[in-house]
Amino acid sequence: MVRVRVEVYQVKGNCAAGLKPGDWFEVEGFYITGMEGRICLHALAAMSTLLTLMSHGHSAKELGIGEEHGFLQCPDPGPPLTCGGTVTFKLKEVEAGRGYSAAPKTPHG
Repeated sequence: MVRVRVEVYQVKGNCAAGLKPGDWFEVEGFYITGMEGRICLHALAAMSTLLTLMSHGHSAKELGIGEEHGFLQCPDPGPPLTCGGTVTFKLKEVEAGRGYSAAPKTPHG
C-alpha cells in the first residue's frame, strides 16, 4: 500500500473544523495518522473513495484529480449559502510500502 498525505491547500470562508493551510493528516493502510486537530466527517466522506484508490497505488493523474498531486474539495459551499467555508485538500503519495502495520505510525514517533 501507499501512504497518502492529505494537506490543507486552501480555505475559502470559515472551516467549521478549524482547519488552516498547512494542516495535514496521513492515510496509511486503513488508518488515519498524524492528526493534531480534527477533520470534518463531511470532508472525509467526500474524499474517502479517492483516498482508498490512491492508497492502493492509483495516481492522481489516473484518477483525474491532478497531475503530480491530487486536489479535492469539501462539500460545504461557504458564503453566502452557508456560514462555513470550503477547504481544498492536496493529496500526495508519501511513501510506498507493502501491506499495513497493525500499529499505525505517527509523524511524531
